[in-house]
Amino acid sequence: MFNPHDIRQQFPVFTHFPDLVYLDSAATTQKPYIVLALEQEYYERHNANVHRGIYRLAAEATALYEGTRERSARFLNAPQAKQIIFTSGTTDGINLVAQCFALPRLEAGDQLLISAMEHHSNLIPWQQVCLAKKAELKVIPFLPNGELDMQALQDLLNPKVKLLALTHISNTLGTINPIETIIPLAHAQGIPVLVDAAQSIVSHKIDVQALDVDFLVFSGHKLFGPTGTGVLYGKEKWLNEMPPYRFGGEMIRDVTFERTLFAPIPQKFEAGTPNIAGVATLASAMDFVEDLGQKNIATHLQRLLHLGMERLASIPGIQFYGEATNKSGIISFTLEGIHPHDLATILGQKDICIRAGHHCTQPIMDFYEIPGTVRVSFSVYNVEEDVLKLEKGLREVMGVMGRVN
Repeated sequence: MFNPHDIRQQFPVFTHFPDLVYLDSAATTQKPYIVLALEQEYYERHNANVHRGIYRLAAEATALYEGTRERSARFLNAPQAKQIIFTSGTTDGINLVAQCFALPRLEAGDQLLISAMEHHSNLIPWQQVCLAKKAELKVIPFLPNGELDMQALQDLLNPKVKLLALTHISNTLGTINPIETIIPLAHAQGIPVLVDAAQSIVSHKIDVQALDVDFLVFSGHKLFGPTGTGVLYGKEKWLNEMPPYRFGGEMIRDVTFERTLFAPIPQKFEAGTPNIAGVATLASAMDFVEDLGQKNIATHLQRLLHLGMERLASIPGIQFYGEATNKSGIISFTLEGIHPHDLATILGQKDICIRAGHHCTQPIMDFYEIPGTVRVSFSVYNVEEDVLKLEKGLREVMGVMGRVN
């Protein structure tokens, strides 16, 4: 049975700070005991560099590191483990595809396609390669309620588009985009698709083969895993064609002063000493999520979302941003006459952890003609009491600011 009160006890931060109301999981998740214990165990018992070492510690470190690659492939239902590239996070994975896939293929007049709700990490890399190649960055608009404009998307699909890069769940609006519908539409025009799954990897069981997605990226730290870890999945044909863009140890097959032969995938894209401890530990985070059940997590987030929207809607002067029909556990809002940073500062003093600002989505703020929002994001360890404390805290802030609450 999915019991958030029991789940909460698996996170030491709530043992140290029992009254903490952590509502910022879209930025990063807290870490359970199992993840923290395994990272410490790695450094105490298995610490060595991976690959090539023939002594016991090196063999153990390599087994743990490559074991996570196998675990990641199962987690995503990837055809082969070699299609899993370890990165430092979602941003790193997107930049890899931008530099190694998009940049070599783009010519003047070509197009790349993104949505208007993308995180800057899924905007700037494409913007920069378009500038370098005199290509065009096309943008799919969203509707005032935060839903993607599907008709506009279909109108923008054409043979000039060399890649569609799209978030699965908006980190600001909470909108869940219908990638299972969008990917076939793009493929019908011969357009490869990259999906940013940073916000969906916890609550959605992603099957890359069923989706037929070309690239998919996510971060470990939003999956209850270590910071500085991430996964890029790619179709084998694309990964084999793509040149590396980081050079150094481990990613080579043979080197002379005149030329270098690169290793096959995945090593081709993993130059230098990686975050071995983080990667080794990431598998336990995947186990943790699958043990809870992603459908159970999604149901829990919907329950908190509906409760949160209901309770906060009664506060005078509140304005929500992102009210799509299909929405995840993220609420963005403003309170009339109170700056989001003032709200976040005062709530933070009460150990109510929310985020204020543009959330690395300045074009969304420009669309709504606001400087920023307050963002509340739920996770597995949040309980109904967190929502009630948030509502109480907001009303207290209004009192401090001289507002009727």
